Amino acid sequence: MRDSDQFANDYEYSRETLFDLINKGRDALEEMIAVARESEHPRAFEVLSGMMKNMADINDKLMDLNKKNRDINEQPKQAQVGTTNNNLFIGSTTDLQRFLQAQTADNVIDMTPRLDDK
Repeated sequence: MRDSDQFANDYEYSRETLFDLINKGRDALEEMIAVARESEHPRAFEVLSGMMKNMADINDKLMDLNKKNRDINEQPKQAQVGTTNNNLFIGSTTDLQRFLQAQTADNVIDMTPRLDDK
């Protein structure tokens, strides 16, 4: 038997067990509510609150089991492939200023009106 098959079987068995515990716990909880109401004894209400906590814990275990199953069966996320451009200027600040002035001088449009355009 392969590990993945064994894991799937274990998961299903654990899941069925937790469902069975939840269903039986609901029935027992209903009966304990009736006993606590009838007896009005503080110990009966203490036992009832303990049962309620246990039921909540079982439900949490069921949710944890499902989360663990999803995490194990989830395909690993592949790294996003993209292009990264890192530009690096090697030179002095004076060289950089000259370069930038040359670039902006080519792209600047003079919008001041000329006297001879009138």
